[in-house]
Amino acid sequence: MPVAEQLARFTTGEGFIAALDQSGGSTPKALRMYGIPDDRYSTDAEMFDLINAARARIVVSPAFDGARVLGAILFQGTLDRQVDGTQFAHYLWSTKGIVPLLKIDKGLRDPEDGVQLMKDIPDLARTLDDARARGVFGTKERSVIHEADAEGIRRVVAQQFEVAAEVLAADLVPILEPEVSIDAPDKRDAEVVLKDELMKGLEGIADAQVAIKVTIPTDDGFYSDLISHPRVARVVALSGGYTRDDACARLKRNPGLIASFSRALLDGLTDQQDDAEFDRALGDSIEIIYRASIA
Repeated sequence: MPVAEQLARFTTGEGFIAALDQSGGSTPKALRMYGIPDDRYSTDAEMFDLINAARARIVVSPAFDGARVLGAILFQGTLDRQVDGTQFAHYLWSTKGIVPLLKIDKGLRDPEDGVQLMKDIPDLARTLDDARARGVFGTKERSVIHEADAEGIRRVVAQQFEVAAEVLAADLVPILEPEVSIDAPDKRDAEVVLKDELMKGLEGIADAQVAIKVTIPTDDGFYSDLISHPRVARVVALSGGYTRDDACARLKRNPGLIASFSRALLDGLTDQQDDAEFDRALGDSIEIIYRASIA
């Protein structure tokens, strides 16, 4: 795998990260938004076949190009799939010039101290070895912060860096994702505590870089010091429940912060569209998010 080329693309390229990592819990909602009702499938296998067909349709579209899309985050099961006879992750890089990334978390624990930590990740070492062998460049791991509880946020960040250390040891680039809920009543305060803990955590990293995925901040430019930190390869933003237009408007007010959208990217795409309609809708969405990411 051309790691140096992918690293340069990931850290300095213009564009955004497509989040195509819907998993078991989020897949039914994603399929409904895509125009596929629950009664179209009766087993998990059928459900994942349908969402994979949607993902494949996205990545083969001429609108989904490496000139605007830097990377794509995949669900673990997607690594076993193929696109046009080529392994999914390999297709992204070799055909599209898009850096393949992998969601590694297994969901969230129940809320405690105002946060939701990640569930345990069994066989993580094996997953990372397999991902690297399949051409994956980096990983993503998600926790959620619901309120500005200092101890809860400290635990979230500590767990994120613990997992990131394992990812770095496997020669992959981790994306830490301590999401702050846009519904948090004290979102601004939570972001202040979070950034402070992230800056502390970065002090423990030597001769390596991580990426960080955050909710678009309440105060414009709030994460500028993370963006410029020498141990940070990239800071990307989730849409977090904002509409695409709102998320993009907020993103434009945060130079250096780029999108890593899922729902906002797929908004307007349906299974019922013919290829021309689908490609046009996807192209419009990609262009809007790309322009917001390079503003």
